[in-house]
Order: sequence, then structure tokens, then C-alpha cells
Amino acid sequence: MDWLTAPFELAFQQRALFGGILAALALALVGTWVVIRGMTFLGDALVHGVVPGIALAIIFDFNVIIGAVLAAIVMIGGINLVHRQTRFSEDTGIGLLFVGMLGLGVILISRSDSYAGNLASILFGDVLGVTSGDLVALAVVVIVVLLVTILLYRHFLVLAFNEQKARLFGLRPGLAHMALLSLITLSIIGSFQTVGTLLVFGLLVGPPASAALLVKRVPTMMLTAAAIGVASVVVGLIVSYYADTSGSATMAVIPIALFFAVLTFKSLRRPTAVLTRPGANG
Repeated sequence: MDWLTAPFELAFQQRALFGGILAALALALVGTWVVIRGMTFLGDALVHGVVPGIALAIIFDFNVIIGAVLAAIVMIGGINLVHRQTRFSEDTGIGLLFVGMLGLGVILISRSDSYAGNLASILFGDVLGVTSGDLVALAVVVIVVLLVTILLYRHFLVLAFNEQKARLFGLRPGLAHMALLSLITLSIIGSFQTVGTLLVFGLLVGPPASAALLVKRVPTMMLTAAAIGVASVVVGLIVSYYADTSGSATMAVIPIALFFAVLTFKSLRRPTAVLTRPGANG
């Protein structure tokens, strides 16, 4: 069993493990809503949208979380502006800002002296560089995401399947949508140090998507996604240790590979089955 414990013997390796697990838990909870509501494109855009804020924080030496939050606010505001002031769908604004914000972030980072190192750290993370402070911040993120998910569960659930019904029930879908966007942003910002802004999307969508193929009820989907996310972190760190690959990238690839494995298995088992929208049973 030494081969299982060897990758986690040192303190920085243990912090990487705990950081990855906390990130996986937060991302699994909000990622379930992302998958159910079909918000993966928006989620990916938010992942890229925080890059300019992080870049500015590095250049001007202030807290990267503040920079990421400000960038996310600009991103969400820009998407709403395009959607409300034009006849274009929300996807148009997302697509425009998706590329624009990422490009702006890279341009800003290119102005710094340590361009390559900073860009790699922002985009791909540094799981082995997780600090005790990062763990505390991630723990707070998990607690906040869990509490808000519990408190607004009914709002999120009705909104996910019928926005008109949410209005009839007086659930204020607009506020619920903004609360969900805030949770997604918070989870992305809290996790970027561990898996990077680009690779965080793998843990945001991969585990919930696999869970949606396996179970139908939303709470069970969240638990399954959390288990898959945690397993992906553990397996990813072990594989990266022995294969000498990037820990962050390996953790992000594992749930994607698992999704296609599950999809292939279900397709072979039920070749004529039609996959329905997950979570319809609440």
C-alpha cells in the first residue's frame, strides 16, 4: 500500500490533496445546477472572465480574489447588457465576452516581467503550491456554497425546470439566477489556485455530468458528483506523482475521461435509450 501513501507523505502534498478535495466539493454542488440548467457555456465564460481581474491583481499587487470578483461582475454585467439592449440571445454576449475577457487577461499579464510564470499559474493552477491560507479560504467557500444551496434549494430547483412556474410561485427567479451566478463565481474564484482558471471547468462540469448519467434526483446527483470529484482529485494526484505530469491538469482530465467511460457503458448497455434531462424528479 506504500504506492498509495507515497504521493501524500509530504506536507505540501497533503495540502494539495485537501485543497483539491475542497475545490471538488464546492464545484460539484454548483456544477450540478450548471449541468441541469444547461449553463455550461456561461460557466465556461465565467471561468475565463475572471482572468483579467487576476492579472490586474498580480500586476498591481492586490488581493487576487478582489480582482477576480470585480472581473466577474464586469463579465456578468456585460452579458446582461448585450442581452437586454439588443435582440441577440444571451449566448451572443457570452461568446463575445468569453474571448474578449480571456484575451484582455493575457494582454495584461504579458505586460508583467514574469509573463510565462504568471500566465501558467493563472490558467493552469499550482496544486502543489496550495497554502494553509488557501485551505481556509476554500473551506469557507464550501460552507457558503452548501448553506446557500440548502436555503435556496427549492428556488434553484423550480428555476432549473420551469422559470414561468417559478414566477407563479413567487420565487423571484431573477434573484435566484443571480444567487446561482454568485455561487458559480465564488466556487471558480476559490478553486483557481488549485486547478487553474482553465482547468477548473473540468471539475465544474465533469463530475455532475457523469452523475447525471447515473442518477436522476438532484440531491443524489450532488452527492454522486461530489464523490466523483473527490475521487478524481485523489486519482489525479496519484497519477501525476508517478507519471510526472501536471497535478492540476491530471485532476481536471480524470472526470472528463470518466464521463465518456460512463457514457460509452450506458450506450452499449442501452443503445436505443434516449437520455432525458436529469433531475426531473427533484
